Amino acid sequence: MLVLGFPAGSFQTNCYVLAPEAGGPCVVVDPGQDAVEPLTELLATNGLSPVAVLLTHGHVDHTWSVFPVCDGNDIPAYIHPADRAMIADPGRGVSPQLVAMLGGLVFREPADVREMTDGAVLDLGGVQLTVDHTPGHTQGSVVFRTTAETEQGATGVVLAGDTLFAGSVGRTDLPGGSHEQMLASIAAKLLPLDDSTVVLPGHGPGTTIGRERAGNPYLVGLAPPRKGL
Repeated sequence: MLVLGFPAGSFQTNCYVLAPEAGGPCVVVDPGQDAVEPLTELLATNGLSPVAVLLTHGHVDHTWSVFPVCDGNDIPAYIHPADRAMIADPGRGVSPQLVAMLGGLVFREPADVREMTDGAVLDLGGVQLTVDHTPGHTQGSVVFRTTAETEQGATGVVLAGDTLFAGSVGRTDLPGGSHEQMLASIAAKLLPLDDSTVVLPGHGPGTTIGRERAGNPYLVGLAPPRKGL
């Protein structure tokens, strides 16, 4: 699998592109502020044609360019229903200071918005991803799980949005945030994964589940839920 990405705009939000290989269909994840131009260049360089945009959550730094990317390519956007309203009304999920900064800007939903829920399996352009609902950063936050072939064999990959970062976790002080929910989501959906699983966060460098399990201060004492009695 081809996994490409770049940090977009003043928020430095990681926009990712996933494809089975160069020269074919691809999926775009979280096209943030000023993402259209670098995304267009990346797609052209690799001969890729987007078939869908996936959103890890509804915050504007992750959805800023979803309308031009989707309607410019006649493709759908996927988002959890709890965060859908933020696409067209980003002020619902941000601080008053950011609302003031956004004053006068107009945001719109793409023509085709599809809602996804926990456990959904998306097969888009040959890229198969499983959706895990991880409320905490927002009520509609999700992560996407897939598998990539490497020299060492099949390796799990998680596009974690703002749920888990290298050495940190997502902020929970914005509307809809909950630190308790965040930790519960990480314990239930991410810590059960293999240590070798690659984590591609919404901001900053990549990491692995094993590295975060061992050294992330926010995960100290956190363990996945026990199965059965």
